[in-house]
Amino acid sequence: MTGYLKNEGKLLLQGVTKRIDDFHLKDITLEIAPGEYFILLGPSGAGKTVLLETIAGIYSPDQGEIWLGGINITVQPPEKRRFGFVYQDYMLFPHLNVEQNIYFGLRKKRKPGSTLAGMVEHVVSFLKIGHLLNRFPHTLSGGEQQRVALARALAMEPPVLLMDEPLSSLDPQSRESLQQELSELHKITNIPTIHVTHNFEEAYFFADRVGVMDKGRILQTGKPQEIFPRPCSAEVASFVGAENVFYSDLIYKNGKKFVSLGKSILEVTTNLFGRVGYSIRPEHILLSLSPKPGNCLKGRIVSVNSRGLFSKLIVDVGVKINVLSFQEHNTGLTAGKEVYCFIPYWDINIFDNGGYLDEACL
Repeated sequence: MTGYLKNEGKLLLQGVTKRIDDFHLKDITLEIAPGEYFILLGPSGAGKTVLLETIAGIYSPDQGEIWLGGINITVQPPEKRRFGFVYQDYMLFPHLNVEQNIYFGLRKKRKPGSTLAGMVEHVVSFLKIGHLLNRFPHTLSGGEQQRVALARALAMEPPVLLMDEPLSSLDPQSRESLQQELSELHKITNIPTIHVTHNFEEAYFFADRVGVMDKGRILQTGKPQEIFPRPCSAEVASFVGAENVFYSDLIYKNGKKFVSLGKSILEVTTNLFGRVGYSIRPEHILLSLSPKPGNCLKGRIVSVNSRGLFSKLIVDVGVKINVLSFQEHNTGLTAGKEVYCFIPYWDINIFDNGGYLDEACL
C-alpha cells in the first residue's frame, strides 16, 4: 500500500470546548503523535463521539484550537481536513455498490484516474473485498460492510483516521478477524488513529495509549498497562474494571501505613497523608482456604458466578468485595464457604479524594 507512511505531524487539541444542548465538552487538551494508535474509552454519554466529530470538523469548538502538523485547522471544514471517519453503523450509501461507495470520496481529488484506481486497488486487496465490488450494501454481512466502510476511509489517504466503535456490531468471529486486519493495516499505513471502544481487550490489543473520558472530560491518559492497574480516580477505576473502590483515613503503625477495609486493615505504600481513596482489581485478590502472612482477610463467599475459564465471586470480609478466580483455583469454592483473601500491598492502588494518582504507585 504505497502512498502511506508519510508523516503529517502530530494532532494537537488545546483547550477544546464545545456545548451542544445540555452536553458540554470541557477543556480537552490532547496530543496524538505521528503513527500513534490512541484508544478512547468511556461510558455511554461521555462525549466520545462528539469529540471525534469535533476533531473531524463536523462541529466547530466554542473555545480552543486544533492543530495538525503545526497548522491550525480549527476552522477548516471537514472536506479540507480529509480525516477518515468510520462509524459503528457503517453509513454506506445503499444505492451505490461497493466500488462506487469506495470511490465516492475520491471524486473531488485532483489525481489521474489511474492513480486513484491504484490507491483503491491497494486498499481493496488488503481488506480482501475484491469479490464484493459489484454488490450492494444490503447483501453484505456486518463484517463485510465494515471492511467497505474502512476501505472508503483509507482510500482517501487520510492524515488521521477516526473510528467510532468499529468492531462493536460484529459477531465474535468477524470481530477477531477484522481486529487482526486493522492491526496489520495500521502497521503498514502508520496513520495516527483515534479509536473509540468500550472493549478493554481492544484497548490492550491496539493501543499505544489509552484515554478514559466521562462527562465531557478526559480524566486520564497513559499506556493500557499503566491505566488499568493504576486508575487515577474512583470514576476511572470503576470504568476500567477495578471494581473494588473504597475510602479510608490512613492508619500509621510501626512506621508503616494502612487503610481500613471493613474491620480489618491493609498495608499500603503511599506518599499521601490523611484520607485517601483506593482501588483493588478483582483478579489481584488471591483466595485460599488457609491464612497467609501479610494482607490476608478472613471472609465468607456470598455468591459464585461461573464464566467458563474463570469465576466471579462476591466475598464478605466485613464489606463485600469482588474477586476473580481462574478455573484451576475454583475447586470447592461455593456460596457460604469460609475463605481467606490475600491482597498484595503493591496491588492496592492509592488515590486521594481529588482523584490524583499517588506517585508512589507509578
